[in-house]
Amino acid sequence: MQTQDISKEKKANRTLLITMAVVVVAVIVIAIIGFLFMNRPDSYIEGQVEGTNIRISGKLPGRVVEFYAHEGDTVHAGDTLVHIHSSVAEAQLGQAEAMRQVAASQNAKVDAGTRKQIVNAAADLLRQAEAALTITKKTYDRMERLYGEGVIPEQKRDEAKAAYDAALAARDAAKSQLSLAKAGAQREDKEAAAALVDAAASGVAQVNAVLEDSYLTAPFDGTIDQVYPEVGELVSLGAPIMSLLKSDNRHVIFNVREELLNELKMGKVIKVMIPALGKKEIDVEIYYIRDMGSYATWRSTKSTGSYDSRTFQIKARPTEPVEDLRPGMSVVFPQPDVD
Repeated sequence: MQTQDISKEKKANRTLLITMAVVVVAVIVIAIIGFLFMNRPDSYIEGQVEGTNIRISGKLPGRVVEFYAHEGDTVHAGDTLVHIHSSVAEAQLGQAEAMRQVAASQNAKVDAGTRKQIVNAAADLLRQAEAALTITKKTYDRMERLYGEGVIPEQKRDEAKAAYDAALAARDAAKSQLSLAKAGAQREDKEAAAALVDAAASGVAQVNAVLEDSYLTAPFDGTIDQVYPEVGELVSLGAPIMSLLKSDNRHVIFNVREELLNELKMGKVIKVMIPALGKKEIDVEIYYIRDMGSYATWRSTKSTGSYDSRTFQIKARPTEPVEDLRPGMSVVFPQPDVD
């Protein structure tokens, strides 16, 4: 009885061992078959879409009054984006306008010359001087004749001559005064007045140039990507108001190791896939290849048989416009085989 039990136990153990061996062999066979027939997954390089994004800012410090475009809006070149109000700049404009009016009035006064009343007064003085000259001339002539006849002494003749000379000088002075009155201001005075007008006009133009930025416009077609301040906030000189994403400038960027550059040459057209657009495949042309520097070098982990590999940045443009392609989207490119 005991012998039969031992025989049954051995038979059961043998059966278990055989079963386990068959299972192990089956697993090994399935693994080998799977390794031989299973497709190896492709190796991909992943990049992203980028675009030209500029910040809209101005040279006018002030308060944001109103936005005419908001985040996500599509705008065209020349569209008004925001209104900024500056009471200080407007006060400066008023001051510059007043200075221009003062300079213009002064220039007009100089150009108009001497007032008519002054010219008339100078003419009257000249007539008086000429009348005095006529009288002193007659007196001198008479004294000269009497002196020649021996009627009067020489002193009397000299006194008449002195009076005549004085009247002659007074007549010449009055004539010069009338000429100055008629000529008006000197050439230098006129040039100085005209220069003041130009300087005042330049001041007005300068303030107006600053006030032009009270309404900022779009420099090109694009989409408002981000707005920074809120209505009512103060903005300083040159502070960014919003960022504008250019519509017609999309490109993709990849970072690859240098051993792949032999397959990615300048001007080559490659096919990439955009997961966000339903795995759409598009053609892009490589237009930029640049070393990213020593910080992006793949260091060798072996003392022999390997080498350091630098990383290069590659940019490529779509060969045709792609609808709904936006910056930030992932781009997938099958990695070329490297022997």
